Amino acid sequence: MDNRPSTAIDKALWVLEALAEHESVTKIATATGLPKSTTHRILQSLAEHGFARPDGTGGYLPGPKILTLAGRMLARFDPVRQASPVLQRLHDQTGYTVHLAVLNGDEAVYAAKLEGRKPYQMPSRVGMSLWLHTSAIGKAMLAAMSDDEVAGITTRTGLTRRTPATITTQAALRRHLARVRECGFAIDDEENEAGIRCVGAAVFDHTGHVVAGVSISTLTHELSVDDAQELGPLVASTAHEVSRTLGAPLELPTG
Repeated sequence: MDNRPSTAIDKALWVLEALAEHESVTKIATATGLPKSTTHRILQSLAEHGFARPDGTGGYLPGPKILTLAGRMLARFDPVRQASPVLQRLHDQTGYTVHLAVLNGDEAVYAAKLEGRKPYQMPSRVGMSLWLHTSAIGKAMLAAMSDDEVAGITTRTGLTRRTPATITTQAALRRHLARVRECGFAIDDEENEAGIRCVGAAVFDHTGHVVAGVSISTLTHELSVDDAQELGPLVASTAHEVSRTLGAPLELPTG
């Protein structure tokens, strides 16, 4: 815990965070960098308030107050609202239409859309569903899944062709997703709508599972494939920031 502030609140929060992974006072003290006596005193105080409870062997477990508080917070938690500032920044940086889509069973559903600064509009709308294999945002989600999960979804939905560029075979999709995993973002090169090019990246929740995706979209003459490749890291970085607002772990999975 080098260079950390050392107020009483800071110390209590360190202990509470460590309590999620450790039970023994010694391990919690090691994880926080605090003296064992200080750690034990904080744990006793947390137990008095219901945020910890003794395990009967000298250690501590998370207390019922944590679940109560988490439930109340989740009831008020709005992922779209949490992501809005990050999505707005991507919109300001690129000028293209920005989407946030959530995974809903075997498809994605647009949950937020910021229209681009162009004299035309993308045909998408909030509430619209889309296939995962045809879109940048969907392929980014698929790339964050295991091969078995991908096969299950695409077997159930089929690899329907929407344009001449749509990926329609399992082998081609597996090869494509391998490249997506390597670079961290996906490109929809007129695969979902003719004349439209998109760049998408996956969003993860607090459990590390893919739950959504972020993308930018525009007409092909506004965004070349090379330009899309250059913007990929920016879209991936934005998706990572959105993931962090959802409580995702620091080390995010890549598939």
